[in-house]
Amino acid sequence: MREKEWPKITLKMLKFIRIFKLIKKIPRTSWSSKKPLNIKPKIKTLTFLIFGLFLFGLGETLLLASGGGVSPWTVLAEGISVYSSYSIGLCTFCISIAVLILWIPLKQKPGIGTILNAIIISIVLDVALPYLPNPENYGFKLLQIIIGVLITGIGSGFYLISNLGPGPRDGLMTGIQKVSGKPIALVRSTIEVTVVFFGWILGGTAGLGTIIFALGIGPAVAIGIYFVNKNFK
Repeated sequence: MREKEWPKITLKMLKFIRIFKLIKKIPRTSWSSKKPLNIKPKIKTLTFLIFGLFLFGLGETLLLASGGGVSPWTVLAEGISVYSSYSIGLCTFCISIAVLILWIPLKQKPGIGTILNAIIISIVLDVALPYLPNPENYGFKLLQIIIGVLITGIGSGFYLISNLGPGPRDGLMTGIQKVSGKPIALVRSTIEVTVVFFGWILGGTAGLGTIIFALGIGPAVAIGIYFVNKNFK
C-alpha cells in the first residue's frame, strides 16, 4: 500500500468514529411517524418499517445459517433454559416480557412496529433459513457473519426511524440511550456484551458469530441510522 493512501484511510476511519459518536438519538425524517402509537401511519412509513424488519430478520438468519454462533439474546435464552429446564422458546418469551417491563421506568412506548417486529422477523427466519448458504469454509463463515450483522444494522435504521415502536430489545436500547445520553453504538454494544456474558455464565453457547454480533451490532446500527437518515429523507 502506498504511503500517500494512508491519510485517506485515516480520514475514513475518523469519519466512521465520528458517526458513532454523533448518533445519540433516533433522527426523524419526512416519513417518520409523529408518535409510536399511530394506528393509521403513512403508507411510506409502513413500507419502510416492513422493509427494515425484513432486513433485520434476514441479517439474523444469515448469522444463524452461517453456523458460527447465535445472537447474544439467544445465548441468554439458552443459558436460562439450561438453568431452569424450560424450553428456549419459552425462555425467549419470558425474556421479552421482562425487557418490556423495563420499558416502564424508561418511558418507552410500544406501537405497530413492536408487534410487527415479532411477527415479520419470525416469518423471515422460517422462510429464508432453508435457502441461505451454510458455508463449510471458515473464511466464508466469517464473511457471512459480518454481512449478517451489517444487514441487521441497516434494517434497524429503517424500522427505528419509522418511529412506529421498536421491538423489546431495541426499545431497551433507545430507552437507555435517552436516559444516559450516550452514543447508540456504545449503548447497544454494552447491552449485547452483558447479555452474552450472563448467558454464557448460565450455560449458553457463544460462538464466533455471537462475539462479532455483540461487538459489531452497536456500530452497525449507528451506520444503519446514519445511512437511512442521509439517503431516505
